[in-house]
Amino acid sequence: MKQLMLTLGIVNTYDKIKVLDAHYRAIARAAPICHAFGFHLALYDFPFKMTAEELVAFVMEKTTIGESGSYLKILYEKNHLSVSDLPKKGFPSHFGEIVITTSKPDKKRQVLPVKIAEEALRNRSFLFLVGLGHKGLPKELFERGKHHLDITSKGLSLETCTAIGAIPAHLAGLMENLETTK
Repeated sequence: MKQLMLTLGIVNTYDKIKVLDAHYRAIARAAPICHAFGFHLALYDFPFKMTAEELVAFVMEKTTIGESGSYLKILYEKNHLSVSDLPKKGFPSHFGEIVITTSKPDKKRQVLPVKIAEEALRNRSFLFLVGLGHKGLPKELFERGKHHLDITSKGLSLETCTAIGAIPAHLAGLMENLETTK
């Protein structure tokens, strides 16, 4: 049986050359959320020219967030951390179906959080893409996502780090609720 994989994918839309505080702070904030709710963390187009192991050490040195990056180290040790350039074509298939997170979903691709939770409980894997930066996700990614998810179901735009916390927490809560009502 295929192992369930839920992945929070953060796409850098800030500077792709210079490392900013926003880069490593967002990573340090995402790591404990991913660890707490059983998500993997995938980082795309970050300006780090280092291995995942070197990135963990860098983040641990630069911040006190997430217990000084210790949760990022846990994700790395569990092989739940991926760092790469944004794929030009398709994302690796082991991440599952691409879910674009947006407050303005395409009506034809819109999916409710409860539907994702139900499918995840049926061992379907998903990669939830979140844009890091004031521009949000690049528009060309919207066509690549089979599903568009508004985690609020109300069209509310969330700040990146708020979305990073809300998506795994809400979906994990829905999944737990669905499991206990079976």
